[in-house]
Parts: sequence; structure tokens; C-alpha cells
Amino acid sequence: MHCEKTTVTIVGGGASAHTLIPMLSAAKYDVNLLTRKPDRWSKQVELLYQSADDGEVLEKFHGQLSKISSDPEDVIGESDVIILCMPVSQYRSALHRIAPYLAPEKKVCIGAVYGQAGFNWMVDEIKRTFQLNKIVTFCFGLIPWICRVHEYGKTGITYGIKPINIAAVEPKEEFDELKQSILDKICVWWFGKTEVRQADNFLSLTFSVDNQIIHPSRCYGLFQKHGGEWNDPADIPYFYRDFDQYSAEILGKLDDDYSKIRESIKAKYPEKKFTYMLDYLTQDRNTNITRKYDIVESFRLSRTLGAIKPPTVQTESGAWKINTNHRFFTDDIHYGLCIAKWTAERLGIEVPTIDAIIIWAQELRQEVLIQNGKLKLDSEDLKERFKSGIPYFYGYQSIDDIVG
Repeated sequence: MHCEKTTVTIVGGGASAHTLIPMLSAAKYDVNLLTRKPDRWSKQVELLYQSADDGEVLEKFHGQLSKISSDPEDVIGESDVIILCMPVSQYRSALHRIAPYLAPEKKVCIGAVYGQAGFNWMVDEIKRTFQLNKIVTFCFGLIPWICRVHEYGKTGITYGIKPINIAAVEPKEEFDELKQSILDKICVWWFGKTEVRQADNFLSLTFSVDNQIIHPSRCYGLFQKHGGEWNDPADIPYFYRDFDQYSAEILGKLDDDYSKIRESIKAKYPEKKFTYMLDYLTQDRNTNITRKYDIVESFRLSRTLGAIKPPTVQTESGAWKINTNHRFFTDDIHYGLCIAKWTAERLGIEVPTIDAIIIWAQELRQEVLIQNGKLKLDSEDLKERFKSGIPYFYGYQSIDDIVG
């Protein structure tokens, strides 16, 4: 794969897209964009590398988009690399949207910068459905950089790179080539003091959790303390700056449930390598450039997260309540905790905090996800196409199926 001849198509317009486009373009790739909002994008996209301390602009990266389209037929066929930049719960529908335009005989690398929820299961699904046997699948465990949108479609902001980034690639032997051609180009090239390491399997990334426990624990904590509703927007606590000990305790209990799953998988498959299947704090210490070891302090003191408020919507009465249709629910419950619950059931493990959060979320969203302590896999709320990332809905029946 030679960069001067490589065409990379970004699918979606999230903050990571605003970071990737200037980096890849500056690395001499042809960069296309597939977006539902093509009119809002400029051909020139700028990335500001800012200091997290005072907002000083340390460097600017300038990118040029070759094509901007809402039609996959315009850009997908010519792509050598495709990277999804959108909420996790939208990955599967996006993959099925682009799959008909991929040539079965062409080697194409398809990846995501955030590898929550079994990204390999999603790509394998389109490989089976559309006979796309030459796809190389890749993803990072966590987004490599801290990034934000400054002006949608025009300017992004990054506060730098995590010192260690973990990525999985399938087939595994493609890692070295992909690292040199793509992964290092969006990490090591621009920031130097970082490295990309290979996870032996995607399952390690799926069960090394971050957002899946941060967002639900904080939303749950806000409901327990405030009822999740406020009459005056000025009274709404900041999501991270006001992070309290109760939310931190819930986060810790969620990760304890995940640790039961992680340790059980490691014990069941001792011949497998799960080097990077990590608990939350270990992963955080290894990869995050701004956080300290105390959960509450790390969120409260973060300069890059401080201004973020909970996702809210205004009710008919004029009050403001937590938006339960936000990705904090659709990603982190349906493509996070529900996957963990399915796995725990097959391992015979009790996960009481995961259960409690799912039950709380299903009541708020008026769904049926758990019934009598078990996932209700025949529920219309779970069976709806692409709504859930539970392995069962890819056709997997056992832990053996997802470990591979």
C-alpha cells in the first residue's frame, strides 16, 4: 500500500473525522468523505493542535478533501481504506450501506478509531452477506487523540495523542503493513512520543471498557441524585467537572462486573493472548495523557472535558431532562452493557451492577431488554435490525464463537 496512490474514505462526520482528514491529507493521501451532510463541509479542513492547559495553538494541520458526497457510489468503489467516524450504534447500518459498492476481488481495509462492541463481528457480518473475503479489518481500542469539533465541517481541535495506542487487525499478519501505511500516519508521524501496539484479538478491545461504563454510571448517578431533570438549565451539573463519588463508585462496580468476565475468559482460554484486555484504571493509566489515578479527580480536573454538560432535551413542561436517545444510551447500553450481559450469562457469572443499569435504562426508554434476570433475546426492542450489538444477533451462540 503506497500512500501516494492510496485513497482513504472517511464515513461520518464526528470529531475524529475532523482530526483524520487533515492528518491523512497532509500525509499525501487522497481523502474522500461520505456524509449525510455534504453541504456543511468545506473542501479545506483545518486541525488545531492546542495546549490543554491554556488553549494555545501549538501547530496547525491543513487538509484537502478530494470528494465530498452523500452517495456511497461516488466514493466507496475507489477506496483502499475506509474509516468510520460516527457513534458506535451506527457502525453496522453504515457498513451495510457501503458494502454493495465494494468489489469482492479488491483488498480494502475497513476500520474505526474506536473499537467498542466487537467491530470485527460487524465487518464479518458484511463479509458473509456480500461475499467480501478480501477485507482487512482494523480498529483502535480507544480514540488515539483527544479531539473536538471547533466548527463543523471546517475546523477540528486536538489536545494531543495518547502515549500508547492499542489496535487490532484481522488477519493479524496484516498489522505491520497497516501500521506503517495508516496507523502510524495518524499517530506517530505528528506527535512523536507515542506508539501503536497490536492486540492479539478484537475481544480484548471489546472488554477493555471506557465509555461503556463512564457514561452509564454518570447518567445513573445524576438520576439518583437529581431525578435526571432540572427546571433551570443553569442548575444542570457538568458531566465531568461535577463528577461525584457516588458516580465513581457505580463506575467501579460496573468495571468489577466486567473484570469477572475478563478473568473468566482468560481462565477458560489460557492458550489465548489477552495482554490488552485490561480493567478500566489500568487501561486509563496506560493510555491517557491527562488523567491522574483517582477517578473523581481525573474527571473534575480535566481541562479538555470540563465544559461538557449532560445530554438533555426540553420537556413539554419546560424542564430539562437527560436525553435517553443519546449515544450514551444507544451506544453504551445496547452496544456495551448488553454485550457484557450476554457474555456473562454464557459464562455463568452474576453481574448485578450491569443488570441494575440495564433495568434502569429500559424503564426510562420503555423497552424490554432484561426479564427475570436474563436478556430477553426475542424482545422486539432487541431484535430490531442493528439496534443491538449482542453477539446472538450476528448468529453467535457461545463464548467459543466470539473468541474464535
